[in-house]
Amino acid sequence: MILTEQGSTLLSTLTTESDLLTIKSVALHHVSVPLREPFRISNGEVTTKEAILVEVTTSDGVTGWGEASPMSGSFYSSDTPQSSYAALSETLVPLVMSNEINVPTFYETLRRQPVDAFAKAGIEGALWDAYTKRLKRPLFSVLGNERRPIPSGVAIGIYENIRDLIDRVKHYLSAGYQRVKIKIQPGWDVEPVAAIRSELPALSLMVDANAAYSLLDIDVFRELDKHNLMMIEQPLARDAIVETGELQKQLRTPVCADESAESISSLELLVQHQAARIINIKVQRVGGLSEARLMLEFARAAGLECWVGTMPELGVASAQGLALACNEGFSYPTDIEASSRWYVDDVIVPQIKVDTSGFIHLPATPGSGHEVSREKINQYAL
Repeated sequence: MILTEQGSTLLSTLTTESDLLTIKSVALHHVSVPLREPFRISNGEVTTKEAILVEVTTSDGVTGWGEASPMSGSFYSSDTPQSSYAALSETLVPLVMSNEINVPTFYETLRRQPVDAFAKAGIEGALWDAYTKRLKRPLFSVLGNERRPIPSGVAIGIYENIRDLIDRVKHYLSAGYQRVKIKIQPGWDVEPVAAIRSELPALSLMVDANAAYSLLDIDVFRELDKHNLMMIEQPLARDAIVETGELQKQLRTPVCADESAESISSLELLVQHQAARIINIKVQRVGGLSEARLMLEFARAAGLECWVGTMPELGVASAQGLALACNEGFSYPTDIEASSRWYVDDVIVPQIKVDTSGFIHLPATPGSGHEVSREKINQYAL
């Protein structure tokens, strides 16, 4: 399958009636899994991971799973698990129950629905899972990718003191992660970066501001620019694209767009204003695997480098993100980490693991290669 930047879909074979899915039932499971440590960014903090797991069953008995995974408390975006649940139950579930579904082109239908991207990613992920299981092929293969080890990088939140931060960085380096991303905010930026660089001068290091700054903070970025960072992720507000272009002109360090890169139209603006050299593509934020693939092709055609980000998500969405990350158009390690990195447990078996060299190895079995544990869903259901 090839997805072009114009949004059309070219299939390697013609779609036949047997390729269409008829959905017999859909179940929504609102779950909450405790985190091993608080996830703290410039906009807030959470101690549990909530998600809406979407379970579809086809008329011929195939079950597929997806995940709608906005952060609770709406500190990353205005979307919440509750809003995604409402969008699914009121709009998207009735939509798939009343139509035969051609999965590779279903994103075109989703684009016309005025609901949040996370809900769209959840329902489309479940449909892709069912579709690939029916084909008895791995998801990465149906997406047009070759199986390959996926390099993984670790994301580390904001800590109370620099010593604790450095200890955590060293802990995850010893576990094999290939690069480190730390969260920054005003007052917690230059000093922690300088301290890490002092102890770990060769570390592949990047920072993520989660839109916490403005152009008035140019001196902070000039200082950060001295520390040989891989990139500065989302330094300014989501819609401050012109200003981010001005910032990028004054820095050696590449700016990476995250919250600003939510659609093809936003990518067009980023390119127009030269406001990013790197794009963090999050399946959840952009509305599903198909949109993520389209954005990758558009960004690469514009000369931008890309990598696969995460909210983070539970194992259902993470495994599907890894299938996307097999695409060789992604240049940097993914933010998708081992299941045990953030969560006391996960809802999939086997859980996602990172080897001592910092790679994740995908199963070659149908779908994402991971099964959902109903026992775990019952345990963590809200």
